[in-house]
Amino acid sequence: MLLSKENLGKIAPTKAELPQVDSFDLPEKVLQFGTGVLLRGLPDYYVDKANKQGVFNGRVLVVKSTSSAGVDAFSEQNGLYTVCIKGLVNGKEKVEYAVNNAISRVLSAAQDWSEILEAAKNPELQVVFSNTTEVGIVLSNDKITDAPPASFPGKLLAFLYKRFQHFQGDVAKGLVVLPTELISDNAQKLKKIVLNLASQNELEDAFVDWLEEANDFCNTLVDRIVPGRLPEEEQKATEVELGFEDELMIMAEPFSLWAIETESPRVKDVLSFASVDSGIVLVPSIDKFKEIKLRLLNGTHTLSCAAALWSGFTTVKEAMGNHLFHQFVKDLMQKEIGRAILDQYIEQGDVDRFSSSVLDRFSNPFLEHRWENIALNYTSKMNMRNVALIGKWYNKHLFPPLHIALGFAAYIKFMDTKQKDGKYVQEIEGQNVVLQDEFAPLFYDYWKDEYTVVQRVLSDDSLWGKDLTTYPEFASTVQRYLDEIRAEGVLKTIEKLNVEWQVEY
Repeated sequence: MLLSKENLGKIAPTKAELPQVDSFDLPEKVLQFGTGVLLRGLPDYYVDKANKQGVFNGRVLVVKSTSSAGVDAFSEQNGLYTVCIKGLVNGKEKVEYAVNNAISRVLSAAQDWSEILEAAKNPELQVVFSNTTEVGIVLSNDKITDAPPASFPGKLLAFLYKRFQHFQGDVAKGLVVLPTELISDNAQKLKKIVLNLASQNELEDAFVDWLEEANDFCNTLVDRIVPGRLPEEEQKATEVELGFEDELMIMAEPFSLWAIETESPRVKDVLSFASVDSGIVLVPSIDKFKEIKLRLLNGTHTLSCAAALWSGFTTVKEAMGNHLFHQFVKDLMQKEIGRAILDQYIEQGDVDRFSSSVLDRFSNPFLEHRWENIALNYTSKMNMRNVALIGKWYNKHLFPPLHIALGFAAYIKFMDTKQKDGKYVQEIEGQNVVLQDEFAPLFYDYWKDEYTVVQRVLSDDSLWGKDLTTYPEFASTVQRYLDEIRAEGVLKTIEKLNVEWQVEY
């Protein structure tokens, strides 16, 4: 039995949370650019959750830009799909299934552009979602008369211009635009490009005024792992358990965050779905959430990556199943990174809550997150995510951050490679890891002298933007841990670190 509107009544509500039949009659309030799993697992998840509680009462019109492929599945299933939420919450396993009915239609930009523009005349439309990847928000030479314009900003401009024309510049008919692309200041960058395109297309001043005054472009930050389709065997087993087939079924972790930057009462009123989940926060600035995510989640990943690989762990969940490594990650976040980022905006409670959720997320038994993939572009990630942490730490402490130093030591050892077929390769327990790091040649040269490598790496401001050896005892601590790792291995070094921290700090 295929998941569809017709078969919805045949599905046992005890197996999955189901939408009400009358939810199919809800008006389209959201225009969404993209059918990707992040959108379906985060904003569309929130919309459906709100609709089930009778709050937002609106559905999503989806524009598929890549091609018409994939539209058929949405059509056959009447937009219905299952979200399988699997992971840990406060250390306890959580598995839930929810049939999502947020999506009303999926239209192809290439084939259905006129129908998409017709939707601009919908008076009940309020919001725009997008996730067109990081390269989607780019300036082009689009003409709004193209059918369709090639770029996402071009499509959005054409849609907004049609809406402006139809409603004769009514300021009440502007939209709230919420891009979820993973770039800083995503909405403001999108708005700037749309305004530039309006100028390129020589659109009238009245439209530009309406674009700026009637529409709200809100920067956002999204955080949820949505792996997408389940592995084949797991998919089949889940379909048997639920009693229906679902070509659009996706998995998502329990944790979710959507931080939306706004102070506008109008925007808060429009985004009524924000009231149904604590993962949605409407705040004057999302900078705090960006900092917390960058340091506690991404930074921890990077600082523990090489240490995990040297310990013989392939996946994150495998590493977190080891007591010593689990404690290292916990202490890295809570005793060092967390303390370093505390300021007038980030409180201890913020650190405690987020770090606790990260421990659950890293330990998720349903995710296969490989350390080898985390090591891609390792040096750039280390610089962006962790170098500033060292300065923040020393602003508050006179002694070096031991866990961060150990993470750096393991990373420097990881960058000690051999050349094979023009590539830089690290061998760990008989397995070759090909480095995809633009600085691999530099490290190869630095490692020609093992006695100076730490000093040369840490003092190289071309890597870090500063000389890290100027921080008291940092270089000597990294050197000490590198020596211990080479002599005794990472886990033994971590074990000694745990004792050292308790005794001295």
